[in-house]
Amino acid sequence: MKLLDIIALLENLPELGLYRGQVGTIVEEYEPGVFEVEFSDDTGRAYAIETLSEHQLMVLDHYRLEPEAVAI
Repeated sequence: MKLLDIIALLENLPELGLYRGQVGTIVEEYEPGVFEVEFSDDTGRAYAIETLSEHQLMVLDHYRLEPEAVAI
């Protein structure tokens, strides 16, 4: 994971108002495996900025998959 990666949250964090599947952007790396993540609405307005661990996140890739790479 690196700066500006788009991530999805892997767990519910109700105390922060964040839930599994919400999408954010890594905006800072404090140390290996610890990131500041910004969550924004459809207009680009940030509604949460939280420090999260790598195990709580999944990088979302925006690459085209070739048909043979997709298991059906």
